[in-house]
Amino acid sequence: MPNIKSAKRRMRSDEVKQTRNRGIKSSLKTAERRLDDAIKDGNKENTSSALKDVNSSYDRAAKHGVIHASKASRKKSRLAARANAAA
Repeated sequence: MPNIKSAKRRMRSDEVKQTRNRGIKSSLKTAERRLDDAIKDGNKENTSSALKDVNSSYDRAAKHGVIHASKASRKKSRLAARANAAA
């Protein structure tokens, strides 16, 4: 446990950021899971809407600094390739 006032403040803010980041990463995994399910079902409409949601989620996460922009781009590209191959 920190003794210095600024370190205590930093600890509190880190906890808030950690909670926010965890929620965003969880929503990314959920969106990706929905896309996987849509691909398995073979429904083109569901797949395209799920892909759109995943892309939006990754863009949002990269914008907030939860994940690196290059990682978001790479994931979006690979997911789009999978969705297009299934369609």
